[in-house]
Amino acid sequence: MTATATSAPVADAPRLNWPTKILYGAGGAASAIKQRGLSTFLLIFYNQVIGLPPQMVSTALMVALIFDAFVDPMVGQISDNFRSKLGRRHPFMYAAALPVAVAFFLIWNPPQGWEQAQIFAFMLACLLTIRLFDTFFELPSSALAPELAKNYDERTSLISLRYFFSVVGGLGMTLLAYQVFLKENPDGTGGVLARDGYFSYALFAAGMIFLIILASTAGTHRQIPYLRQPPARKVTLKGMAREVAHTLNNRSFVVLTISGMFMSLSLGVKGGLELYFFIYFWELNQAQLSLLTVAGVIASMVGVTLAPKVAAAMGKRNGAITMFAGAVLALLGPIALRLVGLMPPNGSDILFYILFVDVLANGAMAMMTGVMLASMIADVVEDAEVKTGRRSEGLLFSADNLFKKMVSGLGVFVSGVVLATVSFPQNAQRGGVDEEVLRNMALIYLPTLLIFYAIAIGCLFLFRIDRATHEENLRKLEEAALKARTTGAEAETGTPAAVGPAGPESPPVPRG
Repeated sequence: MTATATSAPVADAPRLNWPTKILYGAGGAASAIKQRGLSTFLLIFYNQVIGLPPQMVSTALMVALIFDAFVDPMVGQISDNFRSKLGRRHPFMYAAALPVAVAFFLIWNPPQGWEQAQIFAFMLACLLTIRLFDTFFELPSSALAPELAKNYDERTSLISLRYFFSVVGGLGMTLLAYQVFLKENPDGTGGVLARDGYFSYALFAAGMIFLIILASTAGTHRQIPYLRQPPARKVTLKGMAREVAHTLNNRSFVVLTISGMFMSLSLGVKGGLELYFFIYFWELNQAQLSLLTVAGVIASMVGVTLAPKVAAAMGKRNGAITMFAGAVLALLGPIALRLVGLMPPNGSDILFYILFVDVLANGAMAMMTGVMLASMIADVVEDAEVKTGRRSEGLLFSADNLFKKMVSGLGVFVSGVVLATVSFPQNAQRGGVDEEVLRNMALIYLPTLLIFYAIAIGCLFLFRIDRATHEENLRKLEEAALKARTTGAEAETGTPAAVGPAGPESPPVPRG
C-alpha cells in the first residue's frame, strides 16, 4: 500500500447535523436550475423565439460544454491542492455566486436588432461564463461529499439529499416557468414560444442561483477546520500531469467514466429534443407539461427516499444497473408503442395518464440511478488514495465530468442535427407539424438512445468496489494515518510513542 500522509492532520470532525446536511444538499439546486433551464428552454428559445438555425444553437451549446469539460480538471486539480484560511474548496464556491447569476440572466435577454452572427457570439459568451463559474461552485461543492461522509451508507444518503434538491430545484423552476413566467394564455398566445416572459423568468432564476450558492457555501463553512489541508509543496506541470495520470488509472473509475460518457451522450440528445416531443409529438399543452413537472418532483422524492435502501439491499452497482435498465424502458417505451400504433390518440385523457405514470416511473428510477452512480464515484476516492497516496476528490469528480460534458455537448449537437435532418419547420405550432417529420424524428431518436444506454449499462458490470472493499480501504487509510502520526511523534520527541496493552494509542483520525 502507498503511504497516505498527504494532508495536514485535522481534529476529528463532529457528526454532521441536519441543518448542515440540508444546506449542503440544497447546493445541488443552483446547478440544476441553470442546467434545467439551458437543456429545456435554450434550444427552443433561440431557435423558435429568436430565430437562430438549430445547428447554430446546438453548436454553441456543444462548444460551451467542451470548454467546460477542459476547465473542470483544471479547477479540480487546483482546488485539491489549494491552501487558504478558507480551506481548499470554499474560496471557489464563494467566488462563483455573482458571475454565474449575472450570465444566466443575460443569456435570456439577447439584444434586439442584432444579426444572427452577433447573437450567436453573445449567446456563446454567456454560455462560457455560466459554465466556468458554475464549475467554480459545483465541482468543489460535490468534492466535499467524500470528506463530509465517509461511511458507505451515510455517503449515499448525503448524495441522495443533494440529488433531491437538484431535481426539486430544477423541476420546481421549470414548473414556475410554465405556470407563472412563461404561462400560456387561454387563446394559445404567450407560453414558451413568446419572448415576453423570459425576462422575469431569467431575473427570478438568476436571483435564486445567487442566493442558493451563498447559502449552501455558508452552510458548510463551519466544517472548514475539519476538512483536509493539502501539504505545502511545489509541483511542476510535468509532475502534475504524472499525478493526474496515476490517479485516474483506476479500473473502477475508468468503467464508471465510460458508462457516464454514454449516459451523458444520451441525456444530451434527450434534453435537446424532450420539449419537441412533448409539444409536437404528443401535442401536450402547458398545463399538462406543468403536471408532468409535478410528476417529476414526486418521482424525485420517491427516488431519493428509496436510493439508500436499494443501495443497501442490492449494493450500489447492482442497484444502479437494475434501476438504470428500468428507467430506459420507461423513457423509450411510449414512443416505441406510438410508432407501432399501440398508444391512444393525442388529446385523449388516457394518453396523458399513461405519460404521467411513465414520467413518475422514469424519474424515480433515474434518480436512484444517479444517486448510486455519484456515490460509486465517491467510493473511488479512497480506493485511489490507497493506491496513490493522494487525496484527489476534485480531480476524480472533475475528470468524470470532463468526459461526460464533452459527449453531452455532442449529444446536444446531435439533437440539432436531428431537427435539421428531418427538416423540422421554423415557427412550428402544436398540431401543425407533418406526421412524417415527427415519425422520422422518433425513428432516429429511439435506436440512437437505445444503443448508447445499452453500452452505459454494460460498463457498470465491470465496477469492482463493494461495501467490503470500501471498508477495507478505510481501514488501510486509518492504519497509514496512525503510522504517519506515530512516526511524526517519535521524530519530534526522539522517543517511541507510548504503547499500551492494545498497541499504540491512536490519535483522532481525520474525517474522510
